[in-house]
Amino acid sequence: MDDAAGEEEASMFETSHVLGALLASSPLLARAWDRCTAATAAALGFVHGEEDGGNKVYVGFSGVQAALSAAGAAVAGGGADVFAPVGLGGGDAAAGRMFAPLVAAETDPAAAAGEPVAVQALALQCFLKLCGSPDFQMLLDEIRGKAVVFTGHSLGGAIAALAALHFLCISSSSSPWAPAPPVLCVTFGSPLLGNEALSRAILRERWGGNFCHVVSQHDVVPRLLFCPPDAVPAHIIVGMQLHQWPARTRQTGAVTTVTMRMADTDKDALRQLIQRHVGAVAMEQKLAAPDETTRGSPYRPFGTYVLCSPEGAACVDNATAVVQMLYATFASRSSPSAGSPEAAHSCYGELVLKMPQHLLLKRRLRVDDAPATPNYDDGVSLALEASGIDAMAMEASTARQWLKTSKRAGRRPSLNSARLATQLGRITPCRAQIEWYKALFDAEMGYYDAFKQRRSPRKYSKVNLNRIKLGQFWDRVLTMLDAGQLPHDFHRRAKWVNAARFYQLLVEPLDIADYHHHGHHRTSGSYMTHGRERRYELFDRWWQEKACTGGAGGDVTSSMLAASASSRRRSKYAGLTQDPCFWARVEEAREQTESAQGERDVAELAMKLEELQEFERYFRELVASKEVSVDVLAPQSSYTLWVEEWNQLKLRDEVRTMLLRF
Repeated sequence: MDDAAGEEEASMFETSHVLGALLASSPLLARAWDRCTAATAAALGFVHGEEDGGNKVYVGFSGVQAALSAAGAAVAGGGADVFAPVGLGGGDAAAGRMFAPLVAAETDPAAAAGEPVAVQALALQCFLKLCGSPDFQMLLDEIRGKAVVFTGHSLGGAIAALAALHFLCISSSSSPWAPAPPVLCVTFGSPLLGNEALSRAILRERWGGNFCHVVSQHDVVPRLLFCPPDAVPAHIIVGMQLHQWPARTRQTGAVTTVTMRMADTDKDALRQLIQRHVGAVAMEQKLAAPDETTRGSPYRPFGTYVLCSPEGAACVDNATAVVQMLYATFASRSSPSAGSPEAAHSCYGELVLKMPQHLLLKRRLRVDDAPATPNYDDGVSLALEASGIDAMAMEASTARQWLKTSKRAGRRPSLNSARLATQLGRITPCRAQIEWYKALFDAEMGYYDAFKQRRSPRKYSKVNLNRIKLGQFWDRVLTMLDAGQLPHDFHRRAKWVNAARFYQLLVEPLDIADYHHHGHHRTSGSYMTHGRERRYELFDRWWQEKACTGGAGGDVTSSMLAASASSRRRSKYAGLTQDPCFWARVEEAREQTESAQGERDVAELAMKLEELQEFERYFRELVASKEVSVDVLAPQSSYTLWVEEWNQLKLRDEVRTMLLRF
């Protein structure tokens, strides 16, 4: 096992420090910080300006208004309400509409234990107020189609993150399958914004790379919301924000009180409070099973964290590793002259200016008699040094292990996906055997009826075995997806959505045939409500989300709309019938027709005839649009037999009279 781990490490390259150095060397952070500074001094709540010849827009958000609105509660000792998480899809309908793709993700079975997506109350309140202003709506119209950098410091960073999420949501809603717009959110010393469900929803939408959170080694604000809500010292976060406000000296009342109370806070006690709660979350986190953590604070990180120190910067994008590194960097005593909490929270301007200079000067060559270490270990050491953790610090060993674990965990879902792709290729012969079986009976009765009646027992046995093998493969895929062993956006990747859909259209008719052959429709009930496998329901959802067609619902009307909705008309019949439950509906129609033939109650007969007319309209639309395979129209298929039975029923006088009334 150790040898395998060693081989894996030997093939890896630690990029945390490389990405950190690249980011620190670019003008991005300096430009973003300039906008933050301008926004803090502005009365509007946000400022914007163009860079690179007008092709890129920087939008800076201020958290001063948020701090002013919370100053009274902070003075009174409140914090639980001010920084409590509120659901986006709960009480506020406006928030639900603004973040619709994230709220819709709550219905996903992989969501964190059914937990609703929630964000920090204060940030959401200020953002909603900002959204109601004409100036902000004009800004959204101006920046549409441009590369945008949303940025903010402290509470302004949380508002900037909500603005970026809103912009991504409205762009996604207008074009669901277009690439994400060129949006980046850069925050400096921002408090945590949302819960685990928000983090998962962002990953599912593939937006994790759009967020970059810059955190200095000793800044308390990004770590304070790891405390349980009732233990959050709100006056610290509010006071830190107001400390950056140039006009604070002209204020009185709550502003003066909260800043003075912050200044009088016992710094050692504050550090111990943060270390205790961040350490508790770090201990609870289990990378293999993140849902099994006990809950203190509801807040969790998302996106990429840039951990800065005078030595450089390191980038970490695994949420669990981020928690570990936030703890390790804060707990490390490698910088005893860290200064006051206020200085650590306001040092970002100095950091973004000094880091590029430091990187240019830092060209040390380590020459000693020690045996050479692998490049991967050297990379981890550089990442620790860049984040401010000394190699001899007590936290260095744990942080080193978490950087390695994070790297392996980041690779594992992609590697599992690649292995499944190989296995998908290996089961192609199983699928090909069923396709051959279908072609064999297309002209006579179709493969559905041939399988149901067990025609050609030897061929049936082989096809049935392949049907079972394919079902086992896809069940294994879904088990891995449920366990978090595959990429979060796996169910949105075109290759897998299309492969699942083809499998479903080809094989589900055989499952329906098997269900009816054994008479389960009589003992257990309708196939669609009692016999359908979970995998088919999930594949319907995948296909619906792809916006290519609607899913097959339980009622005929919704199914008709789903199956017949097509943006183009076919010139020939489909290779596979596009409604996977088509044959289950045919069986229901045949049962309904048989029941109507012996019905003597006029009211009951009328209800059954109305349902049969719906079936007829649905089937005719599918056939007319060529959304069915040729086997549906085979002379001895169940569909052809139903058409004959239905036509015979319509010849009866009382039936003809009732149908005319409809």
